[in-house]
Amino acid sequence: MNLSFIYSLFLTLLLGWSQIQYQELIGSWQLVDFDGIKKIKSSPEYLSSSADFRANLESKINYRLENTVYKFTEGDSLAYTDFVNQEIILKKAKIEVSEDNIVTIHEGENIKQAKIIELDGNNLILEPISTNGNSAGKLVFERIVVKKEK
Repeated sequence: MNLSFIYSLFLTLLLGWSQIQYQELIGSWQLVDFDGIKKIKSSPEYLSSSADFRANLESKINYRLENTVYKFTEGDSLAYTDFVNQEIILKKAKIEVSEDNIVTIHEGENIKQAKIIELDGNNLILEPISTNGNSAGKLVFERIVVKKEK
């Protein structure tokens, strides 16, 4: 009986420590990698395309990476950039983080979810949860550190 109490206490503490708190997300995060990029670059279509086509696609990929930023703010808000018809648009949403580290993004009637795979002081890895079961791959973000001038 005493061992089961100790085991339960240990398990509760372990789960409590591993749960990600919203406060840990607060700040700005730059997208630096996406599994979809690797799929594109290893596809037969990409590999057999012309150098000009590959350079153009590489430019578009870099543009998208450089301009995809998630900014989590106090409370439960997220401001992020999205692309609609090749145009950058700033969007805002409400956020929830569940006990199992699922981020739910509420943007009006639209709801998106992603599993937090990794989070430390400088890195955030999200894996979007698809309604059809197909994974689009992991999104890798780095925290944007604002340097204070003296």
